[in-house]
Amino acid sequence: MHSIISNLKNIQNQLIAYDPKIIEKIKIVAVSKTFPMEKITPLIEHGHIHFGENKIQEAISKWSLVKNKHPKIKLHMIGKIQSNKAKYLLPLFDYIHSLDSLKVANLISNSQKKQKVRPKIFIQINIGNEQQKSGINFQNLKSFYNTCVKDLHLDIIGFMCLPPLNEKSSKYFKLMNEYRALYNLKELSMGMSSDYLQAIKYQSTFLRLGSCIFGSRG
Repeated sequence: MHSIISNLKNIQNQLIAYDPKIIEKIKIVAVSKTFPMEKITPLIEHGHIHFGENKIQEAISKWSLVKNKHPKIKLHMIGKIQSNKAKYLLPLFDYIHSLDSLKVANLISNSQKKQKVRPKIFIQINIGNEQQKSGINFQNLKSFYNTCVKDLHLDIIGFMCLPPLNEKSSKYFKLMNEYRALYNLKELSMGMSSDYLQAIKYQSTFLRLGSCIFGSRG
């Protein structure tokens, strides 16, 4: 068995050991950014459909033909969205995890009208209130959410976060789950290779996993 498939199965087995029914609720987004398609192909051939990229141009060159050939594949934008590149998000990306500004929200809204597609979107929350990180601060969340849903007609399905480094993720995951419930949303995008088992304890439904599937980059 290919080592990447073996890695994925090990993760799935860990999730099942935690809760046998959890595998039906959770989507594992294989973070394929920077990896060449030949490294990703075994997963596609295995039947895995959720993949994450963080740069729009890289995703276009890697995935445009592959998605045409494999229409079940769902591509996830997980990185910072530059406003000058936002017009290229659709129709390639099915999910957007990193919505963090009204400018980008407006661009996606305009694009989805033209393209006649409606991606599923997470609002990125700056959970640790860190100056260097992207995301909406809690005090601005209500007005931002309302604008996205009511004025721009975006399909906001949940919230995403990147907890502060060198701190326990669990307290931030707990807070995220409270906000998800407050807004009556179904999905949470949280948990990466180092903390996904913590994330599932707090109802994460999308795990963004790179190195524990593909190995280290470079």
